[in-house]
Amino acid sequence: MPRSVSFPLRRDHLEPTRQLEAMRAAAPVTRMRKLLGITIWVVTGYAEAKAVLADTSTYSNDMRHLLGSRDRTDAETIGGLGMTDPPDHTRLRAVLTPEFTRRRLQRLEPLIDAIVTETIDGMEQRGPEVDLVSTFASVIPFRVICELLGIEEVDRDAFHRLGTARFDVTAGGPGTFGAATTSREFLIDLVRRQRAAPGPGLIGQILRDHGTELDDVEIGGLADGAFLGGYETSASSFAMSVLLLLQQPGHWERLRVGSDAEVNAIVEELLRYLAAVQIAFPRFARHDHDLFGHRVARGDVVIVHLLAANRDEALKPGASSFCPAGEHQSHLTFGYGAHRCIGADLARAELRAGLRALATRFPELHLAGDIDTVAFRELSIVYGIERMPVRLWR
Repeated sequence: MPRSVSFPLRRDHLEPTRQLEAMRAAAPVTRMRKLLGITIWVVTGYAEAKAVLADTSTYSNDMRHLLGSRDRTDAETIGGLGMTDPPDHTRLRAVLTPEFTRRRLQRLEPLIDAIVTETIDGMEQRGPEVDLVSTFASVIPFRVICELLGIEEVDRDAFHRLGTARFDVTAGGPGTFGAATTSREFLIDLVRRQRAAPGPGLIGQILRDHGTELDDVEIGGLADGAFLGGYETSASSFAMSVLLLLQQPGHWERLRVGSDAEVNAIVEELLRYLAAVQIAFPRFARHDHDLFGHRVARGDVVIVHLLAANRDEALKPGASSFCPAGEHQSHLTFGYGAHRCIGADLARAELRAGLRALATRFPELHLAGDIDTVAFRELSIVYGIERMPVRLWR
């Protein structure tokens, strides 16, 4: 992908690139060069981003028209909540919503706490120097999402390898679609196996409650969306949060000794400031229309840049700085409107439990070298850290 198109997916460590910041400063909506013959618009302003995300009559999330006309397997089809329009989106979201209410998620908190404790125990045994990503950041959300979906231990190693490749666009789209197809094949097969004997997880619950109205491909798509939203994004948020907090020792200490309200404020600010998911699912213009003074044609793609919108001063004064204190409007890390991430509260619960426990067990945790020892993801829709050597104590 040429840099003239790919720069919105790059960062300067944890910060937006100067090019992206300059784009937002110049205008909240920018027309990019065409890619594959399609005109792309990037929305970086907070108010403008919120308006686009909420508008399902002007924009479609369905991208099946990009796949061509050849016959495709069930796993090669595109579905799930993120790339589905009403009424299908409304019908499918109604299936998942009861499973992600705060009351249902509260029942997961003892499980999350147990996974966090076991993970940190394992880190301590491997210490004093470990890779934070492979021993902590990627372990907790993967185990939680596997327990939530009902994926047995025997299947987890094969499934784990598919996570990062889903969002890596270094080599363009083919690798991403290939990894997505393999993930969906795995999950659709799991649904078929559980249809005869539903398991204890989310897949089994959907089969028990909606098995007669939903086919294996639809349930597999819902499970795939839960995996996408619950694994790689949380793993990235964990690693980036620790790196940022190590540069903010006061907030690292606050995680350990602060009140629940103070910890919640730190987690919420981390979610806003870091925005692991850099861009929302692409929106396709259903018809010609005006987009805040720009003429958008039918078929154009409108990309909402979540990180840029979260750093807009229209959201809160000083939005370019990390500051958990103060009142401000809701950030857009989890999206907005009909397609807002259904697992937002689960992500918050994981970050609260994991970060607080890490700071409590290892108050002296620090990088094992300088910032150059940290390997950042080069080009990915979900930004993150590939490797982060740390020392657990001094």
